[in-house]
Amino acid sequence: MKTTCPYCGVGCGVEVKAPDQPVSGDLQHPANFGRLCVKGSALGETLSHEGRLLWPQIHGERVSMDQALDHVAQGLRDIIDKHGPQAVAFYGSGQLLTEDYYTANKLVKGFIGAANIDTNSRLCMASAVVGYKRAFGADAVPCCYEDIEQADMVVLVGSNAAWAHPVAWQRLVQAKTDRPEMQLVVIDPRRTASCDIADLHLALQPGSDSALFAGLLNWLNENEAVDETMLPHLANVETTLEACKAWDLATVAVACQLSEHAILSFWQRFAAQPRVLTLWCMGINQSQTGSDNNNAIINAHLLSGKIGYAGAGPFSLTGQPNAMGGREVGGLANQLAAHMGFSAEEVDRVSRFWNSPHVARQPGLTAVNLFNAIDRGEVKAVWIMGTNPAVSMPEGNRVAQALARCELVVVSEVSARSDTADLADVLLPAQGWGEKNGTVTNSERRISRQRSFIAPAGEAKPDWWLLAQVAQRLGYTEAFAWQHPSEIFAEHAALSGFENHGRRAFDISALAHITREQYDQLAPVQWPLNDRAPTGTARLFADRRFFHADGKARLLPPAIPVKTLTSSHYPLLMNTGRIRDQWHTMTRTGNVPRLMQHYDEPFVALHPHDAAAHGLSQGDLTRVQSALGWWSGRVVIDSGLVRGQLFIPMHWTRQFSAQANVDGLVAAHCCPDSGQPALKQTAVRLQPLRPAWQGWLFLPEVITPQPVLYWSRAPQQGAQRYVLAGEAQAEDWLMQLPTMQELQWQQARAGQQLHMLGWRNGRLMCAFYAAPWLPEIDHGFVARAFTETPSSPQQRHVLLGGRLALGESQGRTICSCFGVGEVAIRRAIVQGCDSPAALGAALKCGTNCGSCIPELKTLLATLRVAQ
Repeated sequence: MKTTCPYCGVGCGVEVKAPDQPVSGDLQHPANFGRLCVKGSALGETLSHEGRLLWPQIHGERVSMDQALDHVAQGLRDIIDKHGPQAVAFYGSGQLLTEDYYTANKLVKGFIGAANIDTNSRLCMASAVVGYKRAFGADAVPCCYEDIEQADMVVLVGSNAAWAHPVAWQRLVQAKTDRPEMQLVVIDPRRTASCDIADLHLALQPGSDSALFAGLLNWLNENEAVDETMLPHLANVETTLEACKAWDLATVAVACQLSEHAILSFWQRFAAQPRVLTLWCMGINQSQTGSDNNNAIINAHLLSGKIGYAGAGPFSLTGQPNAMGGREVGGLANQLAAHMGFSAEEVDRVSRFWNSPHVARQPGLTAVNLFNAIDRGEVKAVWIMGTNPAVSMPEGNRVAQALARCELVVVSEVSARSDTADLADVLLPAQGWGEKNGTVTNSERRISRQRSFIAPAGEAKPDWWLLAQVAQRLGYTEAFAWQHPSEIFAEHAALSGFENHGRRAFDISALAHITREQYDQLAPVQWPLNDRAPTGTARLFADRRFFHADGKARLLPPAIPVKTLTSSHYPLLMNTGRIRDQWHTMTRTGNVPRLMQHYDEPFVALHPHDAAAHGLSQGDLTRVQSALGWWSGRVVIDSGLVRGQLFIPMHWTRQFSAQANVDGLVAAHCCPDSGQPALKQTAVRLQPLRPAWQGWLFLPEVITPQPVLYWSRAPQQGAQRYVLAGEAQAEDWLMQLPTMQELQWQQARAGQQLHMLGWRNGRLMCAFYAAPWLPEIDHGFVARAFTETPSSPQQRHVLLGGRLALGESQGRTICSCFGVGEVAIRRAIVQGCDSPAALGAALKCGTNCGSCIPELKTLLATLRVAQ
C-alpha cells in the first residue's frame, strides 16, 4: 500500500507492506524517492490504540455517535437562531485531508453563511500566502523540489530545514555532494544543523530580514544586476526601488548587526549565480512584518529574473502535510474557496456552484481574532479539528481560559487527552493516519493520496463524514450527501475549474470527473492540472505571465524592521521552533519511545556567556519568564546562539510537562496583512531553579504528578518515565501519590541518595531514584523490568541500583533511527572513526535519514580539538 507521510510539508511517499511491519519510503514518489526522516520511519509505531479517543463523549460521558452528532447540530442551530451565524466558528488543521477541509469550508462559508473558519496554518504559512498573492496575483508557489538539485546557489532563510524538513534537506546535501561548487547561504540568527554545509552563514539580528533583502534589491539596481527583459512584466518597480534606496550597505549592516563584508558577499553571490533558489519557512513568516518579509525575497527574484526556470525561484517551504490543500479549498478565513476571494463576482460564482444563497460575503475571523472573539463571548460555539490551540496559539493560557468559558466547544480528535480536548464539551473520535482516505498537497503543489490500510480505532470516523452528518442534521442534506471521499475530491476539482478560463492559478479541473477507481489509483501530480496541462505542471511563470489582471507581477516597498523590545526587566530575546524528532504538540510523536530519545524533556538553549551570567550550567533547571507567564525546563549550552538570545522548542504540553507551553509566554502580536502571529521574538528573563532533590520515577501508566517544582514525562518501552525536581523530602512526596501506600517497598540509602522499588504481587509497580543531583541510571534497563520482572533477589538488588553492575549508560541518543548514543559514538571516534561515513559503517548512525550527521560532525570536531 502506498500512502503519504502525515508530518511536514515535504509530502514524502510511504510504503506499507503490513501494519505490523516497519514502513519504508516510496522509491517512486517524486518528493522523496524512498527517503524518510526518523519521524516518518517511526510511523508504524504510532498505530497503537493506546491513548486514542475511541468513542464520542459529551461532558466526559460516553454516548452513541448519533447522540453526539445530534447534540452538536442542535447546539449549533440554537446558537445560530439566537445569535446569528457569526456566533459560530470552526478551527481546522494542516493535518486534515483536502476532503475534510473542503467539507468544513463548504458548510461554514456556503451554508451557515459566515466565514469564521480558520486553521493552524495561519500560524505557519499565512504570510507566504499574502506575499505570493500580492506579487503574483495568486497563492502559487512557482518552484519544485527538482530545483534543489539544479540550483547554482540555495539561500536558506529562517529555516532549520535539516530538522524541520529533513528529507528536502537531504536532497540539498546530496546535491552539494554531487556538485561541490554549488553554494549554500544560510540566513538565521542561530547556527543550526542546517549551517553544517553552508558556504556562508549570516547570523542576522532577529526581525531584520526585510532590511537585508531590501538592501539586496537596492544593490542589484545600483550594480547593473537587473534583468532588463523582466521589466516589461513587472509593476510598481520605480516606487519600490525608490523606497529601497534608504537601505544602503552601511544601513543594512547596522540593522542586521552583520559585517558589511558578509552582507556584500551574499549580495554578490546572489547576483553572480544564474540559478538561485531561495527557501524559507517560519523565521520569515512568524513575524510582525511576515508578509513584507516574503515580498522582500520575491522582489529580488523578480527584479533579477531568477524565476520561472529550473533551479531558480522563491520557494516557501510549507510547514504541515496539507497546509497547501487547505489554502486550495479556502480553509483560511480571508479566502472563499478554490483561490477565490469575496468580491461580488466570486461570491456569486461560488453561490451558483454550491446552489446556496447563503454564501458568506466577507472575510471571517482569523485565528488570533477568532479566539479573542471567543474570549469576549461573541463567538459562542467553536468546532476544533485535529489541532491543539490551547498550546499552539500565542497567549495560550488565555486561549485555554476562553475555551473553558465558551458555550459549546466541539473537538474532533484522535487523542483522548490533549490540552484542548480536556476543554471540550463534545469529543468526536476522528480517524488517524492509516485509517483516513483522501488527498494532501505538499510544498511543491503536488497532490498525493493518503490511503487507509488498517481498520479504524473504535468508533472513529473521517472528519468529512462527521461534518457532513452535522450538515445534514442542520438541513443541508443534498449538498452533503457524499458517500466516499472521491466524490468530494471531484467536486473540489470541478469548482477549481468553474468559470476559471485561466484567471486562477489553482485549477485541477482535469480531475473533475474522477471515478472511485481512478481516485484509488491516483499518482502524485502537481497543479495546475487541466486541459492545457493534462499531466500537471512542475514550474510556474516560465512565460512571465502572472495572475494580476494586467498579467504583471508586483514589486512591493520594504517594511521597516520591528525593533525588539528587550528591557532591563526582560533582557533576553526568546526564539521558538521545532526540534528534530518531535511534531507540533506531541500527540502522536510524544508516545513513541524512540522519538523521545534525542531530547526527552523541555529545554532552553543558552549561549555560554548568558548561562554563566545567570549561574547556570549544562543540565541545570531554570525558569524562563515573559510579561505573560513562565516556563520551566533544562538548560542546554549552545555556542551557536548569539549572546542575548535563547531558543525553546514549541512541542511540550501539560500532558508531558508541568509548565512547558512556551507559546503561553508569547504575546499575540500579528502581521497586520496576514494575521500570522509573531512567535519568534519575545523578551524574557531567566530565574534558576535550585531544587532540594531531583530524580527519576518509573510507573506502568500515565499519571499527573502531585505538585512538585518540576516534572516531565517521556514514554519508555514498557513504562512511563518522569524526571522530577522537588523541594520537600523526596520520599514524602512519593508517598503522596495514589496507591503508593499499598505497595511493598524495597529501598536503599547512600548518603543523600534514595532508591526505592515498589512491588505488588511480585510485579514491579514503581521505581524511584532521587538525590540532590539528577542520578545517573540506565533507563532502558529499569523500564524493561516492568515487562520482564526480575526473578531473583540478586536481580532485584541490581535493579535497585538503577543499572547493570558492568553496564554503561549510552548517554544522550544522537541517532534515533538506530538508537545510537553519544558514549558509543565517542568511543568509536577514539578508536579511529574519523568521519560520519566511518561512524555509519561502524555503528549505522547517520545512514538512514541523515538528520544526525551535523551532530556527528560536531562530536568529531570536539574530540579532535580535545586530542
